[in-house]
Amino acid sequence: MTSSPESAESAPAGAPLAGVRVLDLTRLLPGPLGTMHLADLGADVLKIEDTGAGDYASPAVRALVNRNKRAIRIDLKHPEGVATLLRLCRQADVLVEGFRPGVMQRLGVGYEAVAAVNPRIVYCSISGFGQAGPLRDSPGHDLNYAALAGVAEQIGNAAGPALSNLPVADLLGGTMMAVAGILAALFDAARTGRGRHVDIAMADGVLAHAVLPLAGLHQHGKVPQIGHSALTGALACYGFYRTADGRQVAVGALEPKFWEALCRRLERPDLVPLHRSGDPATEESVRAALAALFGAQPLAHWRELFRDGAGCVTPVLRIDETLAHPHFRARGMRIAADDAAAPQLGCPIKMTGFEPSAPRPAPRAGEHTDEILRQAGLDAPAVAALRAAGAIE
Repeated sequence: MTSSPESAESAPAGAPLAGVRVLDLTRLLPGPLGTMHLADLGADVLKIEDTGAGDYASPAVRALVNRNKRAIRIDLKHPEGVATLLRLCRQADVLVEGFRPGVMQRLGVGYEAVAAVNPRIVYCSISGFGQAGPLRDSPGHDLNYAALAGVAEQIGNAAGPALSNLPVADLLGGTMMAVAGILAALFDAARTGRGRHVDIAMADGVLAHAVLPLAGLHQHGKVPQIGHSALTGALACYGFYRTADGRQVAVGALEPKFWEALCRRLERPDLVPLHRSGDPATEESVRAALAALFGAQPLAHWRELFRDGAGCVTPVLRIDETLAHPHFRARGMRIAADDAAAPQLGCPIKMTGFEPSAPRPAPRAGEHTDEILRQAGLDAPAVAALRAAGAIE
């Protein structure tokens, strides 16, 4: 790994990825969020967009997943655009792309071409089904990857699978697996001087975490039926309950000590012996009792009664309420210029000797094109010539 002086200078003090340069060719959500995590940890992330539509994420999403990056626009269908990207690759440690398999090769910037100019580069490809396999060219979205991976069938309750506004395949299978793969390959490249092609399939990534369904299969000889397993509705002690004002509380009293604390707080000692009874009829009876209890008072009442978390009872909050919560404020998970500014989510990785600095806003498309190319060794006439040729914008 070769340290980038510009990256090191702009990174917060103690940033673990100071000096690491990342070329980010991804769009929408999984890739940009992953490279944002790297940027938050001090990497110099260059957001590379084409000269057409570029990253077509909604403005709100784009602003939240591209902070702390610089931006350049390059036309990779133009020979001089390809040459420009390869020039940037010489000074980079990581390249991340999220196109369909084969697209980067057709453009002339696949792993082999990039490794030829920089053997130490870590080249990460994020796709739905991976760079090889029968489904490599199949289109899909989060629910398709989760569905084929046997995960969607396990998310929901007895009524059936549920859609989620937290796309687990995109984020767990794509974002987080890419970050893990990149960091592992970077560590190895620092030792050996050789990079790797990291092949991340979102379907693989979410499947790799389906340990509870697989454990059920091993234990019982069949996959747990949704709505009939401990975490999907079989137990009265683990679930959501509606309050008098139409809100919800989450009850997670799986262990006897938490169930006993819950029953004491609710003044229902008669329910203590009925914990995890193993009898569906008993569970339904206990569930009805809890539903009546929680449904008799508004959420504010339950927030106050269980403010210490007794019985593993918490309110089900909206994200605006979460970001106002004293705990998440104390953890630095709400960041904004002031209380009136639109908040962003903070860096979830805490470590000694490093405090993330105030974030730079997401760049406009191509905002730093000239600056980046000057740092790559191109003078003003050379940059102007590239722009005149249509290779950059």
